[in-house]
Amino acid sequence: MILRRDIFQAIADPTRRAILALLASQTITAGAIADNFDGARSTISKHIQILTECGLVESNQKGREIYYQIKMDKMTEIDLWLDQIRLIWEDRFDSLDQYVTKIKNDRNHGKNSEPRDADNQNI
Repeated sequence: MILRRDIFQAIADPTRRAILALLASQTITAGAIADNFDGARSTISKHIQILTECGLVESNQKGREIYYQIKMDKMTEIDLWLDQIRLIWEDRFDSLDQYVTKIKNDRNHGKNSEPRDADNQNI
């Protein structure tokens, strides 16, 4: 039985994100991936295994070497989720921008323009 991991579980680790960034530009072997990190090759192999189990990376054997490449179609799941979050935050920032603009307009049109310090009050 193959354990399928969640893709968000896979990208939660900074080393796995770095591996994905490497694989986004090239297809390379596990050894070449490991050469980019200070950790043990067995640790990098475990990270590659997790990325493979969740479907973000696939392997292709060419002779004696196994080459790894990113599966861009699986990356679209992440992109779709990020789009949802992005829309929520864009809406929130638009609301904040409208509120700040309203406050600025109110101040420019005389509302809240009365002096607040004690020196300017009429006695």
